[in-house]
Amino acid sequence: MTVVVVGSGHNALVAACYLARAGHAVEVLERDEVLGGAVSTVERFPGHQVDRGSSAHIMIRHTGIIEELELAHFGLRYIDCDPWGFTPAHDGRAAIVFHRDLESTCASITQACGAREAAAYRRFVRVWGPRSASVMRAFGGAPTPGRLVRSFWGLDATRGGSALSHEFLQSGDALLDASFEDERLKASLAWFGAQSGPPMSEPGTAPMVGFAALMHTLPPGRAVGGSGALTAALVARLRSDGGVVTAGDAVHALHRDGDRWQVRTASGRSLHADIVVAGAHVLTTLDLLREGGFDGEVLDDWRRRIRVGPGIGMVVRVATGSLPRYSGSSTDESAHGLQFLVSDRTQLRRAHGAAVAGELPPRPVVLAMSFSAVDPSIAAPGEHQLSLWAQWHPYRLADGSDWAAHAEREGDRIIAEVDSYAPGFADSVLRRYVQTPVDLERELGLLGGNIMHVEMSLDQMMLWRPLPELSGQRVPGAPGLYLTGASTHPGGGVSGASGRTAAALALRDLRRRRFSRWRGR
Repeated sequence: MTVVVVGSGHNALVAACYLARAGHAVEVLERDEVLGGAVSTVERFPGHQVDRGSSAHIMIRHTGIIEELELAHFGLRYIDCDPWGFTPAHDGRAAIVFHRDLESTCASITQACGAREAAAYRRFVRVWGPRSASVMRAFGGAPTPGRLVRSFWGLDATRGGSALSHEFLQSGDALLDASFEDERLKASLAWFGAQSGPPMSEPGTAPMVGFAALMHTLPPGRAVGGSGALTAALVARLRSDGGVVTAGDAVHALHRDGDRWQVRTASGRSLHADIVVAGAHVLTTLDLLREGGFDGEVLDDWRRRIRVGPGIGMVVRVATGSLPRYSGSSTDESAHGLQFLVSDRTQLRRAHGAAVAGELPPRPVVLAMSFSAVDPSIAAPGEHQLSLWAQWHPYRLADGSDWAAHAEREGDRIIAEVDSYAPGFADSVLRRYVQTPVDLERELGLLGGNIMHVEMSLDQMMLWRPLPELSGQRVPGAPGLYLTGASTHPGGGVSGASGRTAAALALRDLRRRRFSRWRGR
């Protein structure tokens, strides 16, 4: 069978790899000259390999995909981020250091927040570790009711289903307030949870906070050579199985032609395929269907009901002469993982509220990542490199101004925020590259600047992502078309799970089609 994959994001490449491994003829079509979408790395500064999108890989290390596709044989190697999290000292209180080792973490919490909070964190990990593992099992396939029940079956059996579902559906803030007393510890975990996009005041965000417990099983990983090393390994794996990857030729239309698909590209190519896997943003895929003659009224209805949201954030990539020096902490504690530059959830709430109103945050909330500390190969000799992610920043500004008028000034504010925790940091910056929400859309196809494609709110997750009709990763009225990417279950982040599920659905449908033909003889 012939397969065309639209886009070269990591989920699309994962799907392509599984389909090529099964013996199908696969071609991936990518509009960009750079492969990998948001999981890609380029030379932004001389001697620096800088990520275009994602930096730390968390979920894919828990899925088994790396092992199933034997990506280590194709050059992929991860370094554990350990410590995986760090919150700087504040108001005379010690830093909070989140090690992979739970007891080392609790020792740090004892010093920073007291023995009572350390005991509470130990309980939190004991309860939410198995729960988060169950969430990962649920993420591993299509979000059918049966699969969800099997994924969570037997979990906290003594508590009863009602108590368990209540705790999963509560807000992240409610979970934190029920579990801890120290506001700085709560803010650290809230900022970790908020990396999924929604504020921790929203219902259903408790599991996003709870996922921190799983970091003591396997922490975030840094791909050697940059985030794009994952893409490079997937492309190498695909090509080893006969797959083809074509860059710089965007798909222009998807047209159902009898029992096959006609795929038209910007260069004028017209390919015929038995199967199409669409790894682009779901709204982009709907546009491709429209160009191919799909029912416009149906597409309009779907578009109206899919919420992209106001945008999540922006990032500043910097080359520096040194690592940030946080007061009272060594770089061994601070530089290896995610640096949570927040001491109070009020700062998070104000930033999100401003974004909803279309305004810039009163004070940027920054997650700093300095992965040249664990992988010197990404920086020029004698230099370091950081990614400074900041939330929340709206895609559309309420005053109607253009983002270009704010980009450099907002970059200054983000760097100044790091400097407030690590004095002298601003002076160490040698070069920088600012990516606003508009830049993220323009370069990476992330509509609305949303790195998760569409809102990761409760009503657009699991059985409802991005809509109930499309949550099975199939499109009604478009047989042989499969959806993958952050627009689908389990959502954004680097997991590859959506790509594996799309491939499994396609392979199952092909087996059924062959069996039906055999019976009809």
